[in-house]
Formats: sequence, structure tokens, C-alpha cells
Amino acid sequence: MAHASPPPAFKNPMVRWIDSRLPVFTLMQKEYGVFPMPRNANYFWNFGAIAMVMLMVMIVTGIFLSMHYTPHVDHAFNSVERIMRDVNYGWLMRYVHMNGASFFFIAVYIHIFRGLYYGSYKAPRELLWMLGVVILLLMMATAFMGYVLPWGQMSFWGVTVITNLFSAIPMVGDSVVTWLWGGFAVENATLNRFFSLHYLLPFVIVGVVFLHVAALHVTGSNNPTGIDPKGPQDTLPFHPYFTIKDTFGLVVFLLIYCGFVFFAPNFMGHPDNYIPAQPLVTPAHIVPEWYFLPFYAMLRAITFDFLFIEAKLGGVIVMFASVFILFLLPWLDTSRVRSARFRPIYKWFFWVLFVNVLILGQVGALAADDPFEMFGISFGFISATTVGQICTFYYFFHFLVLLPLLGKFETPLPLPRSIHESVLPKGARGGGPLPAGAAAKPMGKA
Repeated sequence: MAHASPPPAFKNPMVRWIDSRLPVFTLMQKEYGVFPMPRNANYFWNFGAIAMVMLMVMIVTGIFLSMHYTPHVDHAFNSVERIMRDVNYGWLMRYVHMNGASFFFIAVYIHIFRGLYYGSYKAPRELLWMLGVVILLLMMATAFMGYVLPWGQMSFWGVTVITNLFSAIPMVGDSVVTWLWGGFAVENATLNRFFSLHYLLPFVIVGVVFLHVAALHVTGSNNPTGIDPKGPQDTLPFHPYFTIKDTFGLVVFLLIYCGFVFFAPNFMGHPDNYIPAQPLVTPAHIVPEWYFLPFYAMLRAITFDFLFIEAKLGGVIVMFASVFILFLLPWLDTSRVRSARFRPIYKWFFWVLFVNVLILGQVGALAADDPFEMFGISFGFISATTVGQICTFYYFFHFLVLLPLLGKFETPLPLPRSIHESVLPKGARGGGPLPAGAAAKPMGKA
């Protein structure tokens, strides 16, 4: 078969033999070796690679845990205890997997907020962004089903409360709940189907991640200035510059992760989940895992009927809308400038949104009737529910009102003429390209 261009010459004869028959090494060299990256990409661009590594960690540890787990309501809790006590290094697999879920979400949430700040959802990366939102939805479904598997008190009551929300759907709600449960109560059929889906969905996530990365390699990566590369002086090959940068960021991230695994493995867990599930004993306060708390706060914020929509259904609609609104973000933001670096008003509203989401997370962790409390400071004059309603309103106001208006009325700052110019010291900036010998020097200023 004729080739448009000769394949790269590999020194290893075995690699050459394989590549001549199945050009995987040529593909890797093209997509991860010489792939041009904007030279000013900072360390926030590491979190995509970190999230991919965490996904692999979750899959590998999940496979080992499934070898010893028993998906039966009479044995699930005890099988988890056996993994912790009797299986060689079972405690390590369980703690790596349990804390890995939290750190996977940390990496993905930072990745998302980086995209919001630098405008990575704008043309031509709309589909890339939308695939990322699909990954988030699949992660949330996988994590929710995985939280049920230990079959502790919070596992049982969490799935009972959340699945019951679907009963608010008109006409088909009760049938949907029965289908989710596999019967008329949260029992063995529920645990079995959640275990099956929890095992399957990570591989679906891998497939969507592949599409996400493929879309990235078609459009190219965004960068902190939000302008497109105008020539080779604006880019650097992925290897070795960004493989080293990603490796450094990954090592720092994994050190923090290992700190929790070995020294505070239960820090992010709920103590009630170390009690076997008891259908006749309701916990005093039912809360999901921390990465669901902002959405849980939005769900509880709707305490009133609106027109023909009951409060329960309204909460479900708002909770799902808070994620699905991200699909529309490329069209809600009407500004022609991508990066918040050059949008002086949007930059402040971005940080307001960030703090707003943090407050929603705190509201979700409190009982609905409790006074709002944050960082140990109690605000007795206002309830958690009221704060949740205010923050939920602002969340949708930000996307549906502020973003479209800012794009029309905000005056952005002047953009740099090129990426390489933006990373040079002010006294050295000029209109022409960098000298060949200086091409790699601005990397340290990314």
C-alpha cells in the first residue's frame, strides 16, 4: 500500500517490524510525539492527563476488588470487611479505589473550571467540550452506583432517596423507580444491577475519553491567551516538553493522593457507611459524597410548587439542568474573546461562580433546617435552604443571563499578536518570530 509520506524510522528492529504491519508506533509518534502544543500552556493543562491516569487507577483497582466482592444484600457489607481484613493488600486496593473516586473528581472539576476560565468551550472546540460533559455525566452515574456497593447505612439510604426522586416524573415515575430497583423496594436486584453497571460504565467512559482526545487532536489545544497558534514559533512538540511537564504535575498530584490513602483514608467518607444497612433505621442526616453536594443542594433548594410543577419534580429538573446547561455553554457565551485574562468583567464573575459552587457544596452537607455554617462560622440569621436557593438562582443567572449580556457589553483588553509574543518579557517583544536558538526558552514562563 502506498503512503503519502514515509513512516518515521525507528531504531528498534522489532518496533519497525510491528509498525510496518500495524502502524501503532507511527500513530503514537504523530499524536503524542511531534503533536504541536501551544508553548504557553500552564500547569492547569496537566489535569486532563491526570484525570486519564486516575481513570486507569480506578479500573485496575476495581477489577481486583470485584474478584472478592459479593453483590448480595446479605453478604456485600461482610465481603467488603473481608477485603479489608483478610485479603492480601485488600485494604490498599480498597483505600486506593475509594479515595481515587474523590481525586478523580478533583482532577475533572479543576479541568472543567480551567475550561470555563480560558474559554476552552468556544469554537472550534464545542464538540470537544460537549464530550467532556458526557464524561462528567458518566462519572457521576458510575460513582453513585459504586457508593451503593458497600451496603452501609448511607449507601442504602442514599440510593433509596435518590432513586425515589424519579417517582416525581409525571405518569411514568413509579414505573421508572420500579425498573431502577428491579422490584418494589431497594433489595438484592437493585444491588446486582448497580454492581453490573458500576463495572461496565468505566469502560464506556474510556470510549468517550478516546473520542474526547481524538476531538482535541483535530482542533488542537486551547491556551491561556485563547488565541490560535500562527506558526511553529508558537508551538512546541508534545514530547519531551509536555510529557515532562505532565509527569511533574502527576507526581505532585499522586503524592497528595497517597497522603490521603495512607494517612487519612477515611477523611472523605461518612461514618454511617461503616454500619451495615438497616432498612428500618433512618440516619439522622442523609448526605451524598462530597462531589455531589452542590447538585444535592440545588435539588433541595426547590421547596415550592411552580405553576403545574410540584416542588419534588422541580428539584429534579433543576438538579439535572445544572449539568445539562453546560452543553449549551458554547452558545450562551457570546463574547468573541476566549480567555478571561482579556475579559476584565467576566474574570470577576468567574470567581463569583467558583465561590458560589463551593457554598452550594457546603449547603448540601448541612441539614435543610440548619442555620448556614461555613469554615466553623455559623450564620444563625439565615437557613441553609435559603442560602441554597440564592446560590441556585445565581448559578443559572450566571449562565443564562450574565454570559450572553457580557459578550455584548464587555470591552475586552487588547489581545497579543501571537502566543510567543505573549510569553516574552515586555522589553523583548517584537512583531517577528523568535530566533531559532531561543525557541524553547519561554517554556519556563508558561
